[in-house]
Amino acid sequence: MTHTAQVSTLIFLVAGLAGCATQAPQATPASAPVAAPVAAAPSAAPAAEVAKELYVVLPDDGRIYAFGDTKNYFDFLTHGEVTLTRTRIGEGPGGKTLVFGITADDVKANKPSLGEKVMLSGLPAAPEFYGEVFKGGRFYVFGDLKDIKDFTAFGEVPYSYTDIGAGPKGETLVYVMNSASYKLGKPEVRVERFKALRVAGK
Repeated sequence: MTHTAQVSTLIFLVAGLAGCATQAPQATPASAPVAAPVAAAPSAAPAAEVAKELYVVLPDDGRIYAFGDTKNYFDFLTHGEVTLTRTRIGEGPGGKTLVFGITADDVKANKPSLGEKVMLSGLPAAPEFYGEVFKGGRFYVFGDLKDIKDFTAFGEVPYSYTDIGAGPKGETLVYVMNSASYKLGKPEVRVERFKALRVAGK
């Protein structure tokens, strides 16, 4: 091979190698990112049951009649009885008999009524609790569950605002207070609630 041919061959090989070096490598497709598993939202815990209201009648027979609904309560005030009851002899304060007005739904569910849960199971009160006791021709109106239980047991009213003749048939209304609530003045929310219940019950 002549010197010229050797040089030509060498140039060809160098050019070939240079071409290989400048070729862009084939891009490998990137694998798609795997989505992180989405955690299921925790189901909301059922709200704890609380007592929003309680109605009690204390007649002269020495029994305690307790209601967790206004229909049974108003029926008892009007007729002196209700269709469905559960009686707990000697289980009330001072060994008195408790008579609970219950609803058809309570019977179907075979569960205690709201009145039973409050009086026997210690169901706590809602912040907006409202209660009434009818005794001796007067309505005692409460905003505190402890106060209504104490009154049912002992019949004492440490603090109160009284409206003589303001009831639906001229009864006296006694808004029962405690040392804390008395400082806040007459409980206008309870005053309006008492009126609204009588309008709704007509």
